[in-house]
Amino acid sequence: MMDQAQSLRQLVSSQDLGRVLGGGKSARIITVCSGKGGVGKSNFTLNFALALKAMGKKVLLFDADIGMANIDVLMGVSAKYNLYHLLKREAEIGQIIQNGPNGLPFIAGGSGMDELFSLSEADLSYFTDQIAGIADTMDFILFDTGAGLSKETLKFITSADDCLVVTTPEPTAITDAYALMKVVNNSHPEIPFKLIVNQAGDEREARGTSDKIRMAASRFLNLDIPFLGFISSDTHVVQAVKKQIPFSVAFPNSAAAKDVQRLAFSYLAADSADITKVQGIKGFINKWLKRKQ
Repeated sequence: MMDQAQSLRQLVSSQDLGRVLGGGKSARIITVCSGKGGVGKSNFTLNFALALKAMGKKVLLFDADIGMANIDVLMGVSAKYNLYHLLKREAEIGQIIQNGPNGLPFIAGGSGMDELFSLSEADLSYFTDQIAGIADTMDFILFDTGAGLSKETLKFITSADDCLVVTTPEPTAITDAYALMKVVNNSHPEIPFKLIVNQAGDEREARGTSDKIRMAASRFLNLDIPFLGFISSDTHVVQAVKKQIPFSVAFPNSAAAKDVQRLAFSYLAADSADITKVQGIKGFINKWLKRKQ
């Protein structure tokens, strides 16, 4: 994997990944979502962020799961501050960013996510300035949203640069993943989805799952949804959750850890061709505000 990572760093360096809009650095905003709960979305997001970081990328993980924020629990880290303290101006952005395993910076969600959707214009301006200050130092910002498609999750999906949809081979998960993309596509056909199959028995099952969704999307939605990759069903994942340590840290040689490394490699390789499409955090927030109602 090290050879892959080294070759990838050379690839993205040669294409100046993330240098857009006025010659400055602009973080790529990624929303991770799922059609239903129980598919391992948050666990995937956490380990995907760690894999990107291991490949030399600067990553900020943002827990945007309203009411069910649990990224800090998966890491076994107690967050002193969360988004609420920033929105209430009880702490600045540098104080609410905590460090998880391997130094991964993250922002805990909690009750602050509810406040985010009812801010005054002045408070929104303050929030934007605070987030923009740290975003300029990042390559990627990952938003782990709630399962399903609430109106809040829809705003995150339709404002981001990329949307990663996590599903499993279970029929209900497949149906709900397709339903989520259909609903979003009906009102925002420009949204770029990428598909991840989690808890797959093997590559054949993962590709079979992907094919079902992709063929339906192509036939009925006229969408070509890239299959980014899969993560194997692995007992090490459950063990890691019980230990409150990311599986890629607790069991770096496990099948799931190697799969998430391949996923990160595939994402970066594909992303290096799309640097001009990066809008940055201010572009994300501007879109988010327009879709506030």
